[in-house]
Amino acid sequence: MSTQVAPDKISRAVRAYFLAIRAMDADAFANTFAEDGTTCDPIGAPPISGRPAIREFLQSICKNFKSVALNEDAVFVAGSGAAVKWTGHGTSASGKEVKFEGIDVFEMNQDGKIQNVWAYWNPAEMIAQL
Repeated sequence: MSTQVAPDKISRAVRAYFLAIRAMDADAFANTFAEDGTTCDPIGAPPISGRPAIREFLQSICKNFKSVALNEDAVFVAGSGAAVKWTGHGTSASGKEVKFEGIDVFEMNQDGKIQNVWAYWNPAEMIAQL
């Protein structure tokens, strides 16, 4: 996006995104996105577009875990977006602990909603721990 977005709007949206994941709240997660928002999670997977599909995406992940969380290690806000280095951890439905890490790159719209997320991480590293 070529338009500037206020840094505080970006920071609030990013914080809400990670809080929703930690709460395993698919509705709150989907609501951090624009109606036509898209996530590529991880990069290389088919894009997921629109709030209903984004909601289903998080629900599909959460059903396999007792708890799952991504914690922001470093947040870099610039222009109309942010890059976040994060560390993930969780407990699978069968009780196994997992730890993984990655970087999410966000692009926001003028309303402070997430328009696009590109997630850079390797799910195979997490799956190998299950």
